[in-house]
Amino acid sequence: MLKTVSLQTKLIKTSLFSSILTGLLALLLFVLISLYQTMQVQDQIMDEIADMLLISDITTHSGQQVDELSDEFDIQYQLKDQQHILTESKEFPLEQQNSKLQMLASNGYRYIWQDQQLWRMYSAEDAELNMSVTMLQPVGERFKELAQNVMGYSLVLILLWFMQWLILHFAVKRQFKVIQQLSKNIAEKNADDLAPIQQQEPELKELQPMVLQLNQLLQRLKQSLLAEQRFTADASHELRSPLSAIQMRLQVLKRKYPDLNQDLASIQNDVSRGTQVLENLLLLARLDPTNTHQLPKIDVNLQSIVCDVIQALQPFALEKNIQITTHIADDLSIFANEKLIFTCVRNLVDNAIRYAGQDGHVFIDVQQRQQNVVMTIADDGQALTEEILQRLGERFYRALGTKTQGSGLGLSICQKIMQLHAGEIHFSKSGYGGLQVTLQLPLLHK
Repeated sequence: MLKTVSLQTKLIKTSLFSSILTGLLALLLFVLISLYQTMQVQDQIMDEIADMLLISDITTHSGQQVDELSDEFDIQYQLKDQQHILTESKEFPLEQQNSKLQMLASNGYRYIWQDQQLWRMYSAEDAELNMSVTMLQPVGERFKELAQNVMGYSLVLILLWFMQWLILHFAVKRQFKVIQQLSKNIAEKNADDLAPIQQQEPELKELQPMVLQLNQLLQRLKQSLLAEQRFTADASHELRSPLSAIQMRLQVLKRKYPDLNQDLASIQNDVSRGTQVLENLLLLARLDPTNTHQLPKIDVNLQSIVCDVIQALQPFALEKNIQITTHIADDLSIFANEKLIFTCVRNLVDNAIRYAGQDGHVFIDVQQRQQNVVMTIADDGQALTEEILQRLGERFYRALGTKTQGSGLGLSICQKIMQLHAGEIHFSKSGYGGLQVTLQLPLLHK
């Protein structure tokens, strides 16, 4: 089974993914630049505090500034001469005799590991005053401000991504309305409307080749249907005259040779069947108007239609002793072509009588369901398989094994009549054993 994907969703995901990837790269670049700048600024602060300690009197205002800066940036310091510690911060972590401090006593910046954490260390000395200063700052302290900045930047990115998702969702959906409208226009096409498909403005350049090919296909289909209709009509007209002539000659032969009536009757039945096929073909050709709205329609009472059909077929039903049972709701009317509806119902009832068998039953039910009229015509004839049910309505199709004569066009005519009246026709197994045909037509719509 082929996997189905949404192009709209795929576009949104692709755009959002590229934006997220770009944002993450920007975030990484921001972190690296901020980390570098933070280290530079903090090192500069340590350098300034060291200079203040070396050149200032720690008891003066400058000494107070050193303490304030030390507390603000969590910088520990120690000022000493060659023999004594002159001053140091309260939490200075290195003792005077600490071998690590002595080993790392060279001037400049470095990192040391002390008290289970990483420290940034800066050492400087004044040769004239014989004093040296050591500055220490936890590296983690430098990352606190950086982490806050990164967190703020990340929240802004997430907010922007969410806003972008909303904008993409509505923008892409809006752009896809053109495709949805095109799909709707294609879905509305049928055998009665094969006009070229028109794109709404603005036309999408990417869709133009597809629309062009579709229009060319519709044009070829239209030409094929017209050719088929012309051929059916022309062939039927050309064959009608010879069959009529044969019928007349058979009548003459019957009168001239009475002893051949039985043989001539068999030939006449075959000719009559051929004539019926031609009449049905002509009817199918006429049921393909280019505009169904031009079909003349009036208010049609279905109860009257059913009664007229039963009256017309009553002799045929009596020959096979068929009992016709009707259940028709009162005052059900549709806006339709009376002759075509009569033809449709007559074909279905005639079909039911033919296949019901000797002493069979035909059931006709007409009821209203919401805004539709539903007519069911069922018989108790031979059961039909699902394969046969699927093919019912095809032109010239007749189920194998049936001894009943027919052209295989009656149900095709009914289908076309339903299409012309915005109705539906369904074939199913009857609860009585045979075939059930269900017609659904809209109630009176003028």
